[in-house]
Amino acid sequence: MTPLVLSALALVLTGPAPVLLARSKWPTKVPRAAIVLWQSMALSAVLAVFGAGLAIGLEFLHADNPSTLQVVLHSALSTLTCVVAIRLAWSTAKVAIHTRARRRRHRMLVDLVAAPDEVRKELRILAEQTPIAYCLPSLTDARVVISSGTLATLDEAELRAVLAHERAHLRARHDLVLEAFAALREAFPKFLRGRVALENTALEQNQALVEMLADDAARRQVGPTHVARALVRLSESPVPSAALAASGTMTLERVQRMNRPAGAHPLLAAATYATAAALVIVPTLTVAIPWLARLVETLA
Repeated sequence: MTPLVLSALALVLTGPAPVLLARSKWPTKVPRAAIVLWQSMALSAVLAVFGAGLAIGLEFLHADNPSTLQVVLHSALSTLTCVVAIRLAWSTAKVAIHTRARRRRHRMLVDLVAAPDEVRKELRILAEQTPIAYCLPSLTDARVVISSGTLATLDEAELRAVLAHERAHLRARHDLVLEAFAALREAFPKFLRGRVALENTALEQNQALVEMLADDAARRQVGPTHVARALVRLSESPVPSAALAASGTMTLERVQRMNRPAGAHPLLAAATYATAAALVIVPTLTVAIPWLARLVETLA
């Protein structure tokens, strides 16, 4: 029974559940809690696959004369478990290495062609008339890049909003949130991922939620009006690979969000956090722990 429950949980969390969440509008009210929920869904799906593979192995050990169906099921789930484990390790390393390599090359290029700001040491100004504003996260060597076109397009308050937005990305390391989600997403073979759920739509919403967190940080510093105007003025700005930028991701929805009163939505946030915790904790308490007790009995 345990393998079936965990397998069903993994299928739900990689298919219909992400589809429903990606189509929902409420996550924009509590972006931080919604990101935690997305992460918990992906993590719980991975853990469910691991648990199902281990559980079917234990069931196989208890069978005196395993049937052909039991042998086939054990082999299939064991193979899937190994595939997910290998892909998780590989995707984590690949995402981290490739992303950091792209940022390092881009940072070197920016330092060659852009002028450093005399006051803000992380700021680089490109001699480019196209409005550009983005950041290159790093633990010790982050950059905020803007163009002379941005300086000409934005007024002082709007520029402060953009800089506050990009610094919020750097301070909170939002890039790590997206990297973790991408690694967990790629751990599953494509035939197990919902085409809409765990690929384009889900990743786009997570990127938008991260941008909304940075929007909120800028709103607290300069007010919603200046943030909204800056988003509109930079809406067509290009965003380099591996960078985070105020432009380009669900800009219209984010502008509309700035026009609404800021609300904490404590009940919705609490419910979202509770759901995220339950996705990881409840299967562990109700399924994994009894399985572990049975394993101890078997080994004893």
